Amino acid sequence: MDTGKAIRLCRAQKGWTQSELSMRTGLTVPHLSMLENNLRDPSMATMQALANAFDLPPNVLVFLASEPEELTGLTDELKEKLSRAALTLLGLPSSGLLFSNPANRNT
Repeated sequence: MDTGKAIRLCRAQKGWTQSELSMRTGLTVPHLSMLENNLRDPSMATMQALANAFDLPPNVLVFLASEPEELTGLTDELKEKLSRAALTLLGLPSSGLLFSNPANRNT
């Protein structure tokens, strides 16, 4: 799981600095930095505070942090639907996929 990637993605989409996210979550900037660099694992309370700040359901934040190999058991179709929904919630173009199988791509 790459929680740091998910936090950076959401923070960048909002156009926020770590200081602004700190004010919105009550987490310190050093703590956010450690989270974004995967030097510390977030608690459930931290994930909830981050999800609230990003105006996302916590499970979407967890999905964004997931690595493709952690999504075993999900069909490619479901992964695509979930990716599009997550991107839409972030206000990003939903034409891209967060988790794609390179073997299925047309080049």
